[in-house]
Amino acid sequence: MSEYILEMQNIVKEFPGVRALDNVNFKVRKGEIHALVGENGAGKSTLMKILSGVYPYGTYEGKILINGKEQRFSNTKDSENAGVGIVYQELTLVKQMNICENIYLGNEFQKFGVINWNKAMSETKKLLKEVGLTESPATKIINLGIGKQQLVEIAKALSKNIKILILDEPTAALNEDDTENLLKIIRKLKEDGISCIYISHKLKEVKAIADTITILRDGKTIATYTNDEKVTQDKIITGMVGRQINQLFPKEEHTPGDVMLEVKDWTVYNPELPDRKIIDNVSFKARKGEILGVAGLMGSGRTELMMSLFGAFGIKKSGKVYIDGEEVKIKEPREAIEKGLCYLSEDRKKSGLVLMMDVKENITLASLKKISGLMGINENEEIKISNHYVDALKIKTPSIEQKTRNLSGGNQQKVVIAKWLMAEPKVLILDEPTRGIDVGAKYEIYNIMNELADRGVCIIMISSELPEVLGMSDRILVMHEGKITAELDYKEATQEKVMYFATGSGDLELASK
Repeated sequence: MSEYILEMQNIVKEFPGVRALDNVNFKVRKGEIHALVGENGAGKSTLMKILSGVYPYGTYEGKILINGKEQRFSNTKDSENAGVGIVYQELTLVKQMNICENIYLGNEFQKFGVINWNKAMSETKKLLKEVGLTESPATKIINLGIGKQQLVEIAKALSKNIKILILDEPTAALNEDDTENLLKIIRKLKEDGISCIYISHKLKEVKAIADTITILRDGKTIATYTNDEKVTQDKIITGMVGRQINQLFPKEEHTPGDVMLEVKDWTVYNPELPDRKIIDNVSFKARKGEILGVAGLMGSGRTELMMSLFGAFGIKKSGKVYIDGEEVKIKEPREAIEKGLCYLSEDRKKSGLVLMMDVKENITLASLKKISGLMGINENEEIKISNHYVDALKIKTPSIEQKTRNLSGGNQQKVVIAKWLMAEPKVLILDEPTRGIDVGAKYEIYNIMNELADRGVCIIMISSELPEVLGMSDRILVMHEGKITAELDYKEATQEKVMYFATGSGDLELASK
């Protein structure tokens, strides 16, 4: 019998005008953790959609073998029956349902149309123990943190008796503690004989967890390495992008100008829990031509603070906000945009883009007044402006008529940036600007940030990646439980110091010493 539980041989997948996979070969041994890495658009997701039955047999060329037997999946159910389970980056849980209901949704224990909930609860307890969760099966998903929700997704996959588990960017939204816990669970699953395909842009994690690493680039298999000390992160990056990137963070010395955004005594309450103060008396300043980093653990209030300033979150708001010296009262995003305050959401697919609209329509969406007249939208002007931003930001798209849902994550992010650049912001808030995108696209976005700062734009960057905050920021604000606990100059900031204040261990007085 073959040592490989999975073999994907000479896989070719084409979309109109694009060969997404070009004779890809991919093998996974029994009981190994096999990392699949590559830039966005390299073909990772397409390959996994073939393996998981999203793209059925007949829509691609090549063979899939599981335990040496050829598989021809017609749908995702066929793939699950063959022992393949997938946990997507965007979690698919129903938050108002409990853990047990989510795990067995669509796969219930039933007889004559009657669901056996006692058995479901009993089996759920076993699965939760397997993934290290102590919660009751009756706990609603909405009451779990994102890290525990990720483990419920894994338990759901395990409920289908899978032997191959695909994890797509499993730690993208997790903090360090949740990430370490997840990696521990994955190692335990490996000990139990489950093979894991681990897709991630976080190469430090890849090096820590993987037995084997396969690199895809432009739809082709570039290399497969046994993970040892000879396989450095630099070697992986070179394979991914086809060139060396000597400096992950192209830090530049900026010369901050006058204060562009000033926030005084800003307090915001949670709309879902009206008595809960989620932003507590926050004050800060951000200047023209600087990159102000905002760090903090999940739940610290970083996103809520910036969304409330943008007019997209919170109730019972109090305090004052000044843009370019003028006090503003922003009640909704439209007013924020008119005042020169723009916000790039951490969830580009849900809040940043209209995926069914094309590139051109998304770029101009926030600035339609600029291309409209008495006769409606000036389509020639829309085409001209859209082509300008596609060229300027190096957006990889067959045309500006391409639906944004068909672009890679990095190129989708550039479309959102183009939308806000067209709005000509004075203050541009970037919430997790490089989440879920590859090293090459990250580098290009960092360069765009530097160029904007050089032009005098005030940039505020929220990031869960401490190396990114330290590598790109001129100043850093650290938040904990809705408060700013430190303000650090980049020259004095370290990961240890940021984490000290992010965990509520320090205060502003200590930070200044």
